[in-house]
Amino acid sequence: MSLLAIPYPQIDPVALQIGPIAIRWYGLAYAAGLILGWIYIKRLVADTRLWRGNAAAMTAEDVDELLLWVAAGVIIGGRLGHVLFYEPSYYFEHPSQIFAIWRGGMAFHGGFLGSAIALFLFARRKGLVFFSVTDLVTATVPIGLFFGRMANFVNGEIVGTPTDMPWGMVFPGWGDEPRHPAMLYEAALEGIVLFFILRYFTHRLMALKSPGLTTGVFLLGYGVFRIFCELFKIIEYRQFSPDYPITKGMVYSLPMLALGIWMVVRARRKERASS
Repeated sequence: MSLLAIPYPQIDPVALQIGPIAIRWYGLAYAAGLILGWIYIKRLVADTRLWRGNAAAMTAEDVDELLLWVAAGVIIGGRLGHVLFYEPSYYFEHPSQIFAIWRGGMAFHGGFLGSAIALFLFARRKGLVFFSVTDLVTATVPIGLFFGRMANFVNGEIVGTPTDMPWGMVFPGWGDEPRHPAMLYEAALEGIVLFFILRYFTHRLMALKSPGLTTGVFLLGYGVFRIFCELFKIIEYRQFSPDYPITKGMVYSLPMLALGIWMVVRARRKERASS
């Protein structure tokens, strides 16, 4: 081990053991992200000055129901995304492992698609403006991203490439070389920084008055930060080809960037037209 490496803290992935029931940090992280996101959406809905005509996009009762739809979209989409986008051959050979979510393995891009479908169905069922619903949810997504990446750290997964930087860590199961703690980079950028960027747009620029604007800013911000963090995760199984330093996460983020640009332009055009 390098003398410059920071020791990995070796946190037990099981937070609490009650007889045969094991409560893992991974599950607690997702629960925390969903519950805190639900509380934050409640606050956004209650603050009528953030909305055009002082009328929020949905009621507090709608938000309660929304939580269940988002949870289903995140869990189902995130797991299937990891299975199909990153390690399909392994899971096709070991199909029983598809359901072992407690061991880690959730893909954000899959969770994003799953949530988008769930939100579309929810908005249609409730007669709500789809892009206003997505604005509320995406304003809170960085909260879940932060806790999810911290859960990755506890599990010692999504590690980065070898590094000689003083904050490199030796992760169990990844050899003796210090590596970039890439999941902590993502927790900081995709979680903390992106949350405050969106907070600035919703509370200073009043972005919720322009349906789709907050969603577009989120997609742009996430796409940029994810591609940047992928530079520290160029490991063979994450690449489309070992001959090119391009990861699957980079490629999957490009459509998000394009969609984000389109949504920002669309929202701004509609705002100018209405004024």
